[in-house]
Amino acid sequence: MSGRRLAFLGLGVMGFPMAGHLARTGHAVTVYNRTPAKAARWVEKHGGKSTATPAAAVAEAEIVLMCVGNDDDVRAVALGEGGALAAMKAGATLVDHTTASASVARELYAAAKSRGVRFLDAPVSGGQAGAANGKLTIMVGGDADVFAAAEPVLASYARAVTLMGPAGAGQLTKMVNQISVASVIQGLAEGINFAGRAGLDVERVLDVISKGAAQSWQMENRGKTMAADQFDFGFAVDWMRKDLAICLSEARRNGAALPMTAVIDQFYSRIQARGGGRWDTSSLIRLLRDAK
Repeated sequence: MSGRRLAFLGLGVMGFPMAGHLARTGHAVTVYNRTPAKAARWVEKHGGKSTATPAAAVAEAEIVLMCVGNDDDVRAVALGEGGALAAMKAGATLVDHTTASASVARELYAAAKSRGVRFLDAPVSGGQAGAANGKLTIMVGGDADVFAAAEPVLASYARAVTLMGPAGAGQLTKMVNQISVASVIQGLAEGINFAGRAGLDVERVLDVISKGAAQSWQMENRGKTMAADQFDFGFAVDWMRKDLAICLSEARRNGAALPMTAVIDQFYSRIQARGGGRWDTSSLIRLLRDAK
């Protein structure tokens, strides 16, 4: 599907390439970013146009896509002064790709509905590489008819787009993803550290076990860089802590036990204390490698 009038709000490490895929697919894309220089760079690379406010960006858009930082950013961009929702046309759709809380997703769903606008919460998984390569996994919450209309657009930068349930279900699914990822990274860190201390060839170990039941995306994409002590890339510890805080808050609400997640969250706090807030999440191994 091409030729739609779209707006994309938020041009960070994820949003910049995601919006680029929309332009390459043939859509007319207007962008907004809090830092205007980044929006200008996007327009220089991909065409389209940029605006000074979210409201100006969305005025003519059929679908508005948003990827910002956290709940407060979502509210500011969608509901704040000069925000998107009040300026959107009746019948248009707002898609929020931010990893945020289920409660803010439900809040935006209700606010959008009161204005005659449709809403989907649609957090993504796949990291910066997935965004750049158009291979993200998108977990969506919202109404089935709204999802069906928006799905061909979302497919511009995704390998899988799945409706998980009503508003908030996309965010809840992303929480499951982050809970699982954190535990996998910690297990991989322990295994690699064990292999090194046992005198094994770590890369050879990873090559062997990646062909068996221990295989994971983290092993395939982070195992060798963990062994090489390389962390200056990827999904930042600061952002993982933000995500895990959302998971732990939701678990307190629904009664789910997250003992491993709580412990790993504290491990990440120790990485931050070492100045590693912008290191990749695989830096958990640093705590084990430095232990006596």
